[in-house]
Amino acid sequence: MVERTDRLNSLLKEVLSEVIQRDVRNPHVNHLLSITRVEITKDLHHAKVYISVIATPEEKEETLKALQSAAGFIAVNASKKVTMRYFPELTFKLDDSVDKHMRIDKLLNEISAERKTREQEHPEEQDQPEEQA
Repeated sequence: MVERTDRLNSLLKEVLSEVIQRDVRNPHVNHLLSITRVEITKDLHHAKVYISVIATPEEKEETLKALQSAAGFIAVNASKKVTMRYFPELTFKLDDSVDKHMRIDKLLNEISAERKTREQEHPEEQDQPEEQA
C-alpha cells in the first residue's frame, strides 16, 4: 500500500504541476512556483500539496490563497489526466524547507568566512599544538 501511495504522490505532483502551469490563469498565482511534494491520505480522499514559491512573504500568501480558492478547478482538470475512482480533495500548504536550507547555508558560509578571517588575523594560534593536561 505504501508503494502505491508513493506512486500516486509522484504522479499527482507531476499532473498538478502541469495543470497549475498551463490551466490556472489567476494573476495572484506566482509563476516561480514549484510543487515540492504531495501527501495523499490512505483512503485517497485528501491530498496535501506542498508548494515552494520564490517571492516575498506577502506574495507567497497570495499565491497560497489563490491556489486554495482554485483547488476545485485544479482537481477537475487534473482528474481528466489521472484515472482514479475518487480524485482527492486538495489542500495547499507552503513548504518552507527550501527557505530553511537557504538560511542554514547562509549561516554556514558566514561561519566559514569568520573562521578564515580569524585565521588570517591570528596565524600563530593555528600552528601551536594543544597542551596536554
